Amino acid sequence: MTAQKTAKVQRPMNASRRIYLILRQRIVDMVLLPGERVVEHDIAAELGTSRTPVHEAVQRLAEEGLIEVRPRVGTFVSRIPLDGLEEAMLVRTALEAAVISKAIERATPEMLAKLRAILTEQADFVAAGDQKGFHFTDEAFHECLAEAAQHPGIWPIILQAKTQIDRYRRLTLEVPGRMQQVLVEHGAILDTLSRRDGTGAQDAMKNHMAHLLPGIEDAQQRHPDYFTGPAPRTAQ
Repeated sequence: MTAQKTAKVQRPMNASRRIYLILRQRIVDMVLLPGERVVEHDIAAELGTSRTPVHEAVQRLAEEGLIEVRPRVGTFVSRIPLDGLEEAMLVRTALEAAVISKAIERATPEMLAKLRAILTEQADFVAAGDQKGFHFTDEAFHECLAEAAQHPGIWPIILQAKTQIDRYRRLTLEVPGRMQQVLVEHGAILDTLSRRDGTGAQDAMKNHMAHLLPGIEDAQQRHPDYFTGPAPRTAQ
């Protein structure tokens, strides 16, 4: 009897989820800016779909706090809630610390080489002043750390936890020297990881995470309409 090989069949993504992912990425990337009006009819026309999946996507984003629906007024991209950033950073820092502790034990030479390649690419984006490319490689570096820890499933959890942080982070990349600073911090993490220096790696990751929120006051001054609520205590 001949064994039959069966290929996995990937179900097509439904329209609602596709639109949700598109809009969510635009919000996180600050393509759709805080306070900007969201018009479902226009989105449906742009993406070539009916109004229903757009409405479903918008409702899901509203549940996540990325869109604000004001009855009889309109639908808008939510402003960045300053009072929620500290809590989000606590969650992210704890998860990243857990990742780096496992990566120290489990990172293979191949994964270390992959991390070095990402940093080389990131350095090229710094030199070019390419904020979008830099952000992409920043994400890739932290995702690769989760892979090196052999816990890739942690990365989607981190992504969800840091959604509002990412919107703020995109604004910090405008600050002169910020991308270079992040690159140096990533290099310190990789250096300690390569040396299997557990204490050093934890310190390097903690230092990397600690340098994010203190820039909030500057971001508020540059973009006062993008934020709502009081700044977190760690930024004051």
